[in-house]
Amino acid sequence: MRPHHPRLTLDELRALIDSGEIDTVVLAMTDMQGRLQGKRIAADFFLDDVLANAAEGCDYLLAVDVEMNTVDGYQNSSWENGYGDIVFQPDLSTLRRVPWHPATAMVQCDVLGHDGGPVTVSPRQILRRQLDRLAAYGWNAYVGTELEFIVFSDSYEQAWDKDYHRLSPVNQYNVDYSILGTGRVEPLLRRIRNEMAGAGLTVESAKGECNPGQHEIAFKYDQALVTCDDHSVYKTGAKEIAAQEGVSLTFMAKYNEREGNSCHIHLSLRDGEGRPVMAGDGPHGFSPVMEHFLAGQLACLAEFSLLLAPTVNSYKRYAPGSFAPTAIAWGADNRTCALRVVGHGPSLRFENRVPGGDVNPYLAVAALIAAGLHGIENQLPLQPELSGNAYTSDAPRVPATLRDAVQLFEHSTAAAEAFGKDVVAHYTHAGRVELAAFDAAVTDWERRRSFERL
Repeated sequence: MRPHHPRLTLDELRALIDSGEIDTVVLAMTDMQGRLQGKRIAADFFLDDVLANAAEGCDYLLAVDVEMNTVDGYQNSSWENGYGDIVFQPDLSTLRRVPWHPATAMVQCDVLGHDGGPVTVSPRQILRRQLDRLAAYGWNAYVGTELEFIVFSDSYEQAWDKDYHRLSPVNQYNVDYSILGTGRVEPLLRRIRNEMAGAGLTVESAKGECNPGQHEIAFKYDQALVTCDDHSVYKTGAKEIAAQEGVSLTFMAKYNEREGNSCHIHLSLRDGEGRPVMAGDGPHGFSPVMEHFLAGQLACLAEFSLLLAPTVNSYKRYAPGSFAPTAIAWGADNRTCALRVVGHGPSLRFENRVPGGDVNPYLAVAALIAAGLHGIENQLPLQPELSGNAYTSDAPRVPATLRDAVQLFEHSTAAAEAFGKDVVAHYTHAGRVELAAFDAAVTDWERRRSFERL
């Protein structure tokens, strides 16, 4: 019988600590960029102290840029407010082994204030709020995320020393669906698959992709919060395993001028009895819930795109013929549309193709739920399906730049109603910080274009 690797219960963790099999517990929260941040805790101290009292960390973790620089302009965290602490409250349902580190377990945390209330701008708490709104209708969201990455023979240290130029991908050509191509890097892929299974994720498959060195490992869908927690663990773990193997991999949305790294997100709804609520007797096999929920996606996609595509680099993916969408439209099994409807009956769901590998899954899934509820609450009618090539259609366009996305999010009534003005202000500011950093940078493109010829 094949081994099964469930999440750890607290009693199981205690037994593993008592036997000496676990001596370290990683205490992790998710920051604005979707990264795991936190501490490594001595296992006995975790049991004796952290369980009863939680732990704390600096509130700047929700107010820094990608480089971990402190940034002015956030209401919740600043020099004026003294950069105080926030509470890391362990969510014991997330306890798991970390097989790629010896004698290590991990628990993910909700981020709370000292009053015990949620820190509203924390990505995990933003998603929880939308899940609570969904629960008021008696529904649960089920989600799958499909992350792509590019693997290089260079280590992370070598890539840094090369300033990320002239790196060597592990495949030299398009290996999309190629068994030979995945076989070239199977030792790494196998290790990631098996060790993610040991961390409690349910692995489905691995396949090659189009860009040289590009691959995807797929995991089974689950309840929305579980999937987002797993997504964050996988993304961190895959990088750590690659580093241990002396190679590097990147999830950045657009590494070069070829195909980018996507993160297609699938979402379906079930009621409290586990029955699907999107399938029905209407056109295309849709229920009224599906029609309104999908209409909400179309209505809000442009305004919520900041939560789906958070960096300057994100928007480089959206090019005709790239398998990344440019048209805000829906189609049945149509990969040229931003929203692709797949499955039928109990498996009916939609796939949002806008996010790239740089997405924060909590924010993106929160955006999809909020958009769907906007469609439900306003009984929005669903526009006709787009058939054929959406790239050449006259459908509205996905925002072309981060600057456009920031402006749309900042002035979105739907965003303010769904997330609250504090969240809108916080992530609008984060977008502006990203833009300011890019605007100040001198790029290789500018040097090549201007050094001699201008």
